[in-house]
Amino acid sequence: MNVIVWARVSSREQREGYSIDAQLRSARERAEKNGWSITREFVVAESARRGAERVAFNQMLEWLQANARKQGIRAILSHKLDRVCRNMRDAVRLQELEDRCGVQLAFVENQFGPGAAGALSFNVMAAVAQYYSDNLRTEVLKGLDEKVRQGWPIGSAPFGYMNTKNKDEPVIPHPQESQTLIRIFELYSTGSVTFKQLADILEREGHVYRPSQKRFGRTALSYILSNRFYIGELRRGTQIHPGRYKLLITRQTFDVCQDILAGRNRRTGDPQIPLSGGLFRCAHCGQSITGEKIRRHLRNGGVNEHVYYGCANNSRSADHPIVRWKQEDLEKAIASDLSKLRLHDDETRTWFRDALAAAFDDLNHHQTLQRQVHLKRQTELKTMQERLLNAYLAGSVDDTAFTAKSEQLRRESAQVSEALERVNEVDAAQAEAALATFDWCQNAHDRWLGSNNALRRQMLDTICLNRTLSATSLCLQKTKPFDALAEGPFFEASRGDWI
Repeated sequence: MNVIVWARVSSREQREGYSIDAQLRSARERAEKNGWSITREFVVAESARRGAERVAFNQMLEWLQANARKQGIRAILSHKLDRVCRNMRDAVRLQELEDRCGVQLAFVENQFGPGAAGALSFNVMAAVAQYYSDNLRTEVLKGLDEKVRQGWPIGSAPFGYMNTKNKDEPVIPHPQESQTLIRIFELYSTGSVTFKQLADILEREGHVYRPSQKRFGRTALSYILSNRFYIGELRRGTQIHPGRYKLLITRQTFDVCQDILAGRNRRTGDPQIPLSGGLFRCAHCGQSITGEKIRRHLRNGGVNEHVYYGCANNSRSADHPIVRWKQEDLEKAIASDLSKLRLHDDETRTWFRDALAAAFDDLNHHQTLQRQVHLKRQTELKTMQERLLNAYLAGSVDDTAFTAKSEQLRRESAQVSEALERVNEVDAAQAEAALATFDWCQNAHDRWLGSNNALRRQMLDTICLNRTLSATSLCLQKTKPFDALAEGPFFEASRGDWI
């Protein structure tokens, strides 16, 4: 009798030592003992659980349907029933194969008799195999869910971390990869590098992605930069659980990288074109202002280089003017606008600074007096409540008068406590910060001219809320308190030279 041999392991069983070789050896011995001829051997590693995509199993059934009668194959020989199937659906398919092609099932360990009793035994064993598979899946998922709830990831740790055998801390930062991970987020959060530039820098600095692929690819960098595992978020289904492992990346840095990835915060672009990368917007259509370097060759062999900034809108309307600025003109316009923050004569600057310091002193003095008044009144009310209680106990005040007066004192005491909480003390650091901001604004023009590109961008981000360019003008909408300083102090002469 011709038979085929089926030997199967799942990946988990392979790790546990369930050997394919042992199954093949026992099947061959059984075939030799019974005088059977083995036509073909199917050796696979796939799951037999319900719902699994059993590619090799389906291929075996198709092959048998096409060749069973031609080659006289009468049986599928396997080690045990659960090696062939662990669900009732596949068991029914095997029974249908026997009805159509006459191919029966034979096992080394399981034996089923003929007739209804044998069919019953087969169905019971198939149901037991399915129960084992379903129960195993349930228990495994339960264990995985509990592990995530306790704050630990399942499976292999992502780049920058490593798995350990310590049950109390199964995931820890990798000695080398953790430094690379920190460097990746540090570089990309600056907004000045693309994926290719980031990979070039990492390669020059000696950072390695993995032994078989030393250079970081675009896909790897994108996955790392968007993986919320690095800020302590473990997703399991629709739920997110906090991780207990040591965090290497701050949420602020991670959020900055997400803004850059999503395009909400443009990269600063080429350092040779420092005012591009979304720093300015077109006043006519709202598109980004981009830069380009123009080279003009001279007759004497020299080259003139100019950087121009213009609207990036490639589908401009008919009434959209041409927005095109030379870098020198744009820098002068920015410096001129920043000079508006400066009070132009020394006397006014000194007066304003002294007035600002005096205002903080007056506010601090006023709040101190308010606090003293409220504390004094709070003490008086407490004394009055004690006297009222003593008079009531001595019989000098009846119940009605005591209740009314006591409620009145209680309400007033509550109002005083609320007023006391509203009195905020002026922090000395706030006054120092205000004076430092004023001093910084008085030199903003000079700071702009003497700073590098990174500091210039930081200055504009700090001072300006919106930055737009039209065909003829620059508009810097400033944040508080820079908008007030740009407008300048308002003087009203009331009598003589009084201000």
